[in-house]
Amino acid sequence: MNITFIGMPSSGKSTIGVLLAKRLGMNFIDLDIVIQEKTGKLLKEIIAEQGNEGFLKIEGDTAASIHPGNAVIAPGGSICYEDWGMQHLKEISTLVYLKISYEEMCRRVGNVVDRGVAIPEGYTLRDLYDERTRLYEKYADITVDEEGMDFGQVVDQLREVFERAEAEMRKKFRSEDIVISKEGREAR
Repeated sequence: MNITFIGMPSSGKSTIGVLLAKRLGMNFIDLDIVIQEKTGKLLKEIIAEQGNEGFLKIEGDTAASIHPGNAVIAPGGSICYEDWGMQHLKEISTLVYLKISYEEMCRRVGNVVDRGVAIPEGYTLRDLYDERTRLYEKYADITVDEEGMDFGQVVDQLREVFERAEAEMRKKFRSEDIVISKEGREAR
């Protein structure tokens, strides 16, 4: 089982991801750090040198190249633009959209350039929020509205959801005898 968090910059993908990984006994992968290790550059340096399009290509390719098991994955907020990366993440994990309001994002985000946010030329932060929100909603398997919750409460609720899902899956497999042969899987 893998879990991938999607959402705006400052929605808590990395913070909540680390906390949930600890609670569920899973590994944690921060794709921004993987990109920085792979390129030897900070995200803002990649964007300055290669532009948003170059950065998005690197981000999508990096997402599409991972094959973890039992991991919580936190990509950057712009992952929603790379269909091939998103499709891969959807195939290997449950996508959890951490939804925050525009006002909360503005309060948390800080310096977008220093943070390495890929924002198209001529876009306002509001434009970015409106565009990405639609994409996150399109891909999400689970949406968590963070309004009125702190990170700990979000983690507690997600832990319960995933522990219940795991218990249901175990229960299902215990109630079936499964035979696998070269002809295919067969439940009895």
